[in-house]
Amino acid sequence: MVTVIYAVYAVGLVGSLLLAGHLSDLYGRRRLLLPALGTAICSAIVFLVSKSLAGLLAGRLLNGIAIGIVVSTATAYLTELHAVGRPQATARMAQLTAAAIPVGGIGLGALVAGILAEWVRYPLTVPYLVFIAALVLGALGVAVSPETREGPTPRPRYRPQRVSVPPDERGRFFAAALSAFMAFATLGLFTGLAALFLAVTLHHPSHALAGAVLGVMCASAVAAQILTVTWPITREFEAGMAAMVIGLGLAVLAVWLRPASLDLFIAGGALIGAGGGTIFRGAVATVMSIAPPDRIAESLAGMFLAGFVGLSLPVVGVGITLSRHVTPEDTILGFAIAVSAGIAASAIKLVGRTTTRAERAPTPARRGADSPDGEPGRHPIDNPDERRAA
Repeated sequence: MVTVIYAVYAVGLVGSLLLAGHLSDLYGRRRLLLPALGTAICSAIVFLVSKSLAGLLAGRLLNGIAIGIVVSTATAYLTELHAVGRPQATARMAQLTAAAIPVGGIGLGALVAGILAEWVRYPLTVPYLVFIAALVLGALGVAVSPETREGPTPRPRYRPQRVSVPPDERGRFFAAALSAFMAFATLGLFTGLAALFLAVTLHHPSHALAGAVLGVMCASAVAAQILTVTWPITREFEAGMAAMVIGLGLAVLAVWLRPASLDLFIAGGALIGAGGGTIFRGAVATVMSIAPPDRIAESLAGMFLAGFVGLSLPVVGVGITLSRHVTPEDTILGFAIAVSAGIAASAIKLVGRTTTRAERAPTPARRGADSPDGEPGRHPIDNPDERRAA
């Protein structure tokens, strides 16, 4: 049933990304963010007032719909706000913020929820009150922020999500999307099933410990993103992929040892977080560097779609596997092998690339990220005249 509940969240999230993740390019960032945050508040209210299975399913569906709109819209919005506030700066800090916030939010949410669930008097009520308050503050912050994109006039006809990248860059885009899929799949395994592994395999049922393990993993991701922010993109991918594979190996070893090792499990989670965070920042930078200036949210929505499919569906598959009496040890071993193969496939396009002349002198379509050889790129809206020309 945990797997079914996770699947409902995935349906809402993926459907939202496909149908609405790109619409802020047409209607404006705030016009999409505020209703999405309102939907997230409604989902928290459903969790708060209903303790039934039906209420849990409805809350998860609403939560997935809200997140699907927020992630692509907020990422593009952050980039444009940074460009307006610091027009002479490179996009490097905006990329770091856009990549660190989703991963850091996952870890912070798990840590706070685990602590509250372990030690407060009403563990199924207080966490949602805390998050409702946080969402209201976020909505107020968006409400007083300036709009950065008015959208074209007249508005084009509605169409579902599609990916707009230059034809000669589609290989890099899909490789970046695959790397995001693999990074989020591994993060999703821990966020969705770490508490189960801790309780059943490692015999540590504490909610606070489960939240702390996820917090350590995501804190490692953010720390790695900060430490590697000045690295060339290809070097980020190399380091992130290596850390991810080593971390998976430690996690597999932790559950196969007799007795199972909590320390190795946490160390593996930390390395997985560091690798996943670095890969994700590299994927965000790659997509922003090749996206057309007026289609940033659309291109990011395509990458987030791949990432959040990875965050959701593999965990559902692992849950189904566990429900059919396959041991956790065999399950996590098979998962590690599959993820490592996917990382190797994406590395072909993303690692060890030779920098071309076009990449050393970014075109308007590439302004928005650092070039692969580590030279700072320019913001996608450095200059309104350049934006119109692009």
